[in-house]
Amino acid sequence: MLDKNGIAKRIAKEVKDGYYVNLGIGIPTLVANFVRDDIEVEFQSENGVLGMGPFPFEGEEDADIINAGKQTITTLPGASFFDSATSFSMIRGKHVDLTILGAMEVSENGDIANWKIPGKMVKGMGGAMDLVASAENIIVAMMHTNRAGASKLLKTCSLPLTGVGCVKKIVTNMAVIEITSKGFKLLERAPGVSVEEIEKATEGHLIIEGDIPEMIL
Repeated sequence: MLDKNGIAKRIAKEVKDGYYVNLGIGIPTLVANFVRDDIEVEFQSENGVLGMGPFPFEGEEDADIINAGKQTITTLPGASFFDSATSFSMIRGKHVDLTILGAMEVSENGDIANWKIPGKMVKGMGGAMDLVASAENIIVAMMHTNRAGASKLLKTCSLPLTGVGCVKKIVTNMAVIEITSKGFKLLERAPGVSVEEIEKATEGHLIIEGDIPEMIL
């Protein structure tokens, strides 16, 4: 079973040379640490940064350079900073090739719920609304189950939705899953995790075809 870094490492394999990529808050921010050195990728943060690098080492942080989750970041040569209007014109104009988001729930038809936390006061869904409405390629990074062991991959989301039918692929601590017109399709399983364990942890309809390979990280 994968930890958060393992999930990010697997998602980094989905990042292609020349991509512009938006990283959401949480596990997605770790993806920048694992992108191959032989490709060029521009990471965008909705607070107005293009050209983010890996997280800084302890003691090398600059409190003025942060991502949308208020974490300190590094920037690569040629990075740029701009206002929110410019940032969201990139997002709404479909200039981002890949969007990587965290989620609390995803339904078998690709709905995503990732902004409303039960019992907590929140100001609104923020930039996630624009990302899910505009992005054509969304990968979700999440844990397969919640702390109580209940599935987060559902027939229908129980939490308020952020977007409808927009998720293309999910990478969890247990599996890589594709959203299809017939439900979740199991593509890969995490090292040491059986197909039966994934099936048991998935509430939504799970399509299993042939032998399911282990992830290569």
